[in-house]
Amino acid sequence: MIYASKTYENLDATRKAGLWGVSMPRRYGGLNLPNAVFSMLSEMISAADAGFQNIWSLQSCIDTLYEFGSEEQRQKYIPRVCAGEGMSMDLTEPDAGSDLQRVMLKATFDEKENCWRLNGVKRFITNGDSDIHLVLARSEEGTKDGRGLSMFIYDKRQGGVNVRHIEHKLGIHGSPTCELTYKNAKAELCGSTRLGLIKYVMALMNGARLGIAAQSVGVEQEAYNEGLAYAKERQQFGDKIINFPAVYDMLSRMKAKLDAGRSLLYETACYVDIYKCLEDIERDRKLEPEEKQELKKYQRLADAFTPLAKGMNSEYANQNAYDAISIHGGSGFIMEYKSQRLFRDARIFSIYEGTTQMQVVAAIRYITNGTMLNNIKEMHENLQVSESLQSSKNMVTALITIYEEALANVKAFENQEVQDFLARRLYDMTAELVMSLLILRDATKAPELFEKSANVYVRMAQEDIFGKAGYIKMFKAEDLKNFRAAEPEA
Repeated sequence: MIYASKTYENLDATRKAGLWGVSMPRRYGGLNLPNAVFSMLSEMISAADAGFQNIWSLQSCIDTLYEFGSEEQRQKYIPRVCAGEGMSMDLTEPDAGSDLQRVMLKATFDEKENCWRLNGVKRFITNGDSDIHLVLARSEEGTKDGRGLSMFIYDKRQGGVNVRHIEHKLGIHGSPTCELTYKNAKAELCGSTRLGLIKYVMALMNGARLGIAAQSVGVEQEAYNEGLAYAKERQQFGDKIINFPAVYDMLSRMKAKLDAGRSLLYETACYVDIYKCLEDIERDRKLEPEEKQELKKYQRLADAFTPLAKGMNSEYANQNAYDAISIHGGSGFIMEYKSQRLFRDARIFSIYEGTTQMQVVAAIRYITNGTMLNNIKEMHENLQVSESLQSSKNMVTALITIYEEALANVKAFENQEVQDFLARRLYDMTAELVMSLLILRDATKAPELFEKSANVYVRMAQEDIFGKAGYIKMFKAEDLKNFRAAEPEA
């Protein structure tokens, strides 16, 4: 695989700027920066080129090796990533997309060479010809579920993996997506056998999902920038189009989604930073009881908020990119304008590293068991707003009551299929309330930056939550038959 010439220039620039190994400890050559700062960097790079951000941000795979690998593996691989070598996570296979329990790439132990050997095919691997790979493979012969899967480290220097095909994609053209063939490739076990999917991939995916949330915010920002700049310049009917209600309505919503989505991204990244910091402390000494409680609290918050941050921001990136084209009119459909690239790039965000529907699955247990409702109530209780934002906070107060009733209505259904069908609506409502509270907090601290966005976003949330709550209230189990494209197969 050969990168485009501009990708090599970007790699060289980021290496010279020291932007590799961002989250790794200094003893390995890293910058020892928190995830919140990494998210900010990732967002800025994505605003310039979401395709290159994919290559650069995959350095975060090293977090999983740092967390679960041996000290020997840390010393062997982390300095290479800090020096600018690329990574990939090789999970998906032709018959195993979101259902990773079906992974069948085979790992066998070579007694003679005292190493593991990998054989099989991986598909849709971002940056698939990278220097260091984390590979999910089946190490336990005769197993068919996640308990037979382990995580392995493959070093490109060892050979044994070929790029069979590079996908021709709608967008993110700067990011190569590969189909790989493993032929007796030498590999090292990362951590323990059997924990590859149930423990290590979950940690890997949470990091990747936070990365896609940051990537999405970058494109949200750039789409807004492009739409705003064009609206200020373009004249129709003797006036700048930014003065038309239909246009400034779009722009105000784009800005509100951007500001609220960014706030959710940074809040989630801070939760991750706190619990990972405590995990690092635990490597050196036993945690005090209150520290253990804090670790559990923030790990739970990170697990609950990550699918919200990834799912909502990836959807907002698509919506902002769509609206940027609408503001441009016919020009937005022309390849010379950036808005068409943003639109094509954004489409994958709500698909890879788990579709939005999969983010709903990841988040819904925290919603239905009351965890998120309690978080929302706590955030609301602790929120002090300025006088100019009080009416918006009052609106959120009313929306929480409506949300709580909708949640109770869904839980009252004993039919699991009905609950699954309505889950997306609860997910959206939950995220919109969380982001309303976060953007109100930000607006109180910096009204010159966020007050307009806060008032717009809360009204958007009101519009959406009223509609979804009404839908849930009127829904009956027998209504499901109207939505099935065909009767389920026997």
